[in-house]
Amino acid sequence: MKIKNQRDFWSGLMFIAIGIGFAWGATTYNFGSSAKPGPGFFPFGLGVLLAVLGALVLFKALSIEVEGGNPVGGFAWKPLVTILLAVVVFGLALPRLGMAATLPLLVLISSLAGDEFRLKEVLINSVVLTVGCWAIFIYGLKLTIPLWPPFLGV
Repeated sequence: MKIKNQRDFWSGLMFIAIGIGFAWGATTYNFGSSAKPGPGFFPFGLGVLLAVLGALVLFKALSIEVEGGNPVGGFAWKPLVTILLAVVVFGLALPRLGMAATLPLLVLISSLAGDEFRLKEVLINSVVLTVGCWAIFIYGLKLTIPLWPPFLGV
């Protein structure tokens, strides 16, 4: 068996592995029934769906020839580390700084992962995402996420 598309082959394997992992992890939760699904129902279904999609991508990689074999290039470490750092900073800063300061910080750090950085776009994106998250999570869903830093006493 010959791999005809390397990128699709490895991404298909990754999707299958992650899908099986999520489906297997969901088996520790109660499934419930189709009329009243439990907490394991949705992640199990998504895990199986991801594994099936991965199998389709893998099948395509083994059956459809592409010019040059579509080799996998070098690993993009800078974006991976930058986005991971942004998520860690967000998780640590949210309880201490509140959503109004933490979301712009997340957007700023995440924007450094790309090759193009425009401060005006970052600021606009920060405002839109902060207002949108406030409207959805704090105002709409009434979640107890701090909007302002606790030391302000607001």
